[in-house]
Amino acid sequence: MVETNGLSQPAHLSPVDLNSMRAKTLGDYLKSRRARLQPEQVGLAKTYRQRRTPGLRREEVAILAGVSATYYTYLEQGREVAVSREVIESIGRALQLSPDEYTHLLGLWNGNEPGIAPPITSEITQPWQDILNQMAFPAFITNDRAELLAWNTSVDKYLLDFTSRAPKQRNMMSSLFTDPEMRARIINWEEMAAHSVAIFRTSYDKYAHDPWFSQFVDNLSKESPEFASLWELHRVEAKRVTRVFYQLPDQDQVNIYDIKSLSFTLDHPDLHLCIYSPVKGQEP
Repeated sequence: MVETNGLSQPAHLSPVDLNSMRAKTLGDYLKSRRARLQPEQVGLAKTYRQRRTPGLRREEVAILAGVSATYYTYLEQGREVAVSREVIESIGRALQLSPDEYTHLLGLWNGNEPGIAPPITSEITQPWQDILNQMAFPAFITNDRAELLAWNTSVDKYLLDFTSRAPKQRNMMSSLFTDPEMRARIINWEEMAAHSVAIFRTSYDKYAHDPWFSQFVDNLSKESPEFASLWELHRVEAKRVTRVFYQLPDQDQVNIYDIKSLSFTLDHPDLHLCIYSPVKGQEP
C-alpha cells in the first residue's frame, strides 16, 4: 500500500516560481480538455484525414474562443502571459466545460488571488473526535491529501479497519485502489473510484507547488494501473452527495449510504467532514 507520510514537503518558492507553476498547471489542464473534443462536437466540419494529435487543434480552440492561435498556444505551453477573466471564460465556453470543470478553470486562472494554497492540516483536536464518536454511522475527517485524520468505529466496521493500520497507510485514495478488502466491500467500486480520482485532481492542481502530490500520484500510478488510467483522463469534479453500496464479507445484507461531504472551518479550508447517511428501501 502507498505510504502517505514521509514524502517531501513543499520547499520555499518565490512568487516567480509559484506563478510559473500555476501557468504550467493551467496549460496542462487546457491541453487535456482540448484533447477530448472532436471537431464535430463544437460545430466544425468533420475531417477524415488522420490527425497528429487527439482532439481539437490549438488553432481551432483559438478560433472558437476568439483569440489568436499564438496567444492560446502560449497558454497551453505554460508561458506567463496576461489573461483576463473575459478571455478565460471564452476559452472555457470553447472547450465546452462542465460547471465543475469551469469552476476549476477559474481556480487555476485565479487572477486576483495569491498563487499558493493553504497549508495542509495533519492533526485534529479531541472535540472533533468526540463528535465523530457520537455518530452511529460511518463518519470521518480527511485533508486535501485524502489522509484520514479522525474516524469513528463504524468506519472500521463497514469501510475498512483503519485503526489496525499504520498511520502511513491511512489514506482514503490509496486504500481505495490498493487494499483488496476495501475494494471487495464496495459494490459500485468503479463509480466511486472514478469520482474519487476526479475530486483528488482538484487538490493536485491546487497544490501544484507541493511535491508531495506528484510523488504520491507517481507511486500510486505504479502500484495501481486502474488509478493510472483514471488519472490520465484529467477529469475534475466537485464533492457532492454520492451513493455507495457496501457489503461486508460473508453477509448478504447490502448497506446503502449517501456520502455527504462538508467543508470544515475557515481556519482549515483543507479539511472535509464526510458523513455516511443510511438509505433505506433501495437496491443497488
